Amino acid sequence: MQYALELYLPSTTRDRIPETVTRARTAAEDMQFLGTPVRFLWSIFLPEDEVCFLIFEASSEERVAEMARRASIAFERLVAIEVALDDA
Repeated sequence: MQYALELYLPSTTRDRIPETVTRARTAAEDMQFLGTPVRFLWSIFLPEDEVCFLIFEASSEERVAEMARRASIAFERLVAIEVALDDA
């Protein structure tokens, strides 16, 4: 299952995106190493909306929330998502 963490990032904090992504990736890798499968997939930043989405693969929403807690990432919401890729 895939999940999106929605983060509010005002224009004054845009420079923190790479560091936030690194913390998320590292926390997910640490959890995987300890046997809890959480995998960071990618991030999407919408500058006009001051919103960033961090996308993960995990077996439950709770595991993604735990990863965010370990990475000290405050988020607005956590939602399950479906990604449709065009195979053409």
